[in-house]
Amino acid sequence: MKKHIVVLTGAGMSAESGIKTFRDADGLWEGHDVMEVASPQGFKANPALVLDFYNQRRRQLKAVKPNAAHYKLAELESKYKVSIVTQNVDDLHERAGSTNVLHLHGELRKIRSSGNPKDITHWEDDINLGDLCKNGYQLRPHIVWFGEDVPMIENAISICETADILFIIGTSMQVYPAASLVNFVNSDVPIYYIDPNPATIHNLRVTTIAKPATTGLLDAIGLLKE
Repeated sequence: MKKHIVVLTGAGMSAESGIKTFRDADGLWEGHDVMEVASPQGFKANPALVLDFYNQRRRQLKAVKPNAAHYKLAELESKYKVSIVTQNVDDLHERAGSTNVLHLHGELRKIRSSGNPKDITHWEDDINLGDLCKNGYQLRPHIVWFGEDVPMIENAISICETADILFIIGTSMQVYPAASLVNFVNSDVPIYYIDPNPATIHNLRVTTIAKPATTGLLDAIGLLKE
């Protein structure tokens, strides 16, 4: 039976593809206060701004490609069972060939009804004010905003509970509940944490590799015991 590698990925995973990390050093996201563009309150206050913000992110996504780390994770499926739990809303894991990807925080290429969070549709174009679902509610990005429930967290916990090996790639380990997932792997599971500016994790099972995703992942794979 193949060993099960669970991979938790954050913004640093896609940074080398040209997608900016979630917040710049000044705490802004593409020049905006995060709560203006990533909260229900922000959407209520200025829906046109929020829709335009995600329209720009969706256009940006079409212009970038998976990087070597995305492809390397997909290649691992030939030797391991690989489950990816990502905080990213891009589809670069899927485009690189990974077949088992769970998006904790939603997906840019999907939309949903503002009146029914389960009414989700694949979407490639811009969303405009006045674009309505079949029940007459404004369409919105299929993104989990600050203050909203994370509906896939229980699924993610179940995946982590079955891990034989855990990779953590490109995340500050500061955003909850995603950061808590490391606590659900079994006590004998080796953990490899890859990030150019890693947070401090006080756990003897954690091997920290202070490198970007593309080079750090190769180091981690080299440390795996057959």
